[in-house]
Amino acid sequence: MSDQNFPIFDLGAFEAAGEGEKRRLGVEVDEICRSTGFLAIANHGVDEAVIGAIWAKTHAFFDRPADVKQRAKAPYAGYPYGYLGPGTEALAKSRNVDTPPDLKESFNGGPLAVPAGMTDPEALGFCYAATIWPDGPEGFADAWKPYYRSMEDLAARIMRVFAIALGLDEHFFDSYVDPPISALRALNYPEQRIAPQPGQLRAGAHTDYGSLTILLPQPGSKGLEIVAPDGQWTPVPPVPGAFIINIGDLMALWTNDRWVSTVHRVVNPPPEEGGMQRRQSLAFFHQPNWFAEIACLPSCLSPGEEPKYAPVLSGPYLMGKFKSTVTAKAN
Repeated sequence: MSDQNFPIFDLGAFEAAGEGEKRRLGVEVDEICRSTGFLAIANHGVDEAVIGAIWAKTHAFFDRPADVKQRAKAPYAGYPYGYLGPGTEALAKSRNVDTPPDLKESFNGGPLAVPAGMTDPEALGFCYAATIWPDGPEGFADAWKPYYRSMEDLAARIMRVFAIALGLDEHFFDSYVDPPISALRALNYPEQRIAPQPGQLRAGAHTDYGSLTILLPQPGSKGLEIVAPDGQWTPVPPVPGAFIINIGDLMALWTNDRWVSTVHRVVNPPPEEGGMQRRQSLAFFHQPNWFAEIACLPSCLSPGEEPKYAPVLSGPYLMGKFKSTVTAKAN
């Protein structure tokens, strides 16, 4: 898959279009989501200064000594936010595949506020747990929060595209994502100075758990791969000026597998292709409201067809999936 044939969707053009043109563009998105579940979003309107600030601050954070980064560590295995050092996750475990820990570290943050009236103890203890901010670099949180808000807004806009693509009212999903329980991860794949263990990747093969993921890979970076419709692992190129979007498990559940929650991974490319170099990315995992019931959309059922999946609640589903990936106590 090259830059030339990777699907790129112009979000600004969609939002400026009339009803008929929106429906036509929605058909294109439906076809993409049926085949790979991956596309690039261009003309997205996210402020480049906001993007530049979070790139700079997260890069500086990962440059800090290991013991300094650990001051922002997650306090125990399964705590969702703060710093997770190398060796604490194996994403393939979410698909019941036993692998060595992924070759990555991350900083993770959740919703910036608790919605009024939220009293569920599991929600408060997990998705609305406090983000453990690092004590440096200076301005880290001030760069993080505007980017998080920008991703919340962008995700809501993409969900409106998805509604049109599924033949629904453009605002069908609005009540499911107000407020979402999304998480933002800054991921760093350190320079590899020793060979990985057998089966060890930068990020093991997995699907994402929520409605959609907004990925911003480091410009020019390599390693992200998806299982293409022919069943082969296929590279996904970073598209300059665009975000990479992929469908999550809940969107596949909503659509009765009409849309694909595509398996993807981050591999260790050969040294001659930059595989040993450091790689960084930002991933925003959009997740419907904690209490949102995700059940098969009637429009995605043929006459006489039954849903493949029982309904789930967004928050408890996410919590169970996340905890299955943890391989060691945060230390």
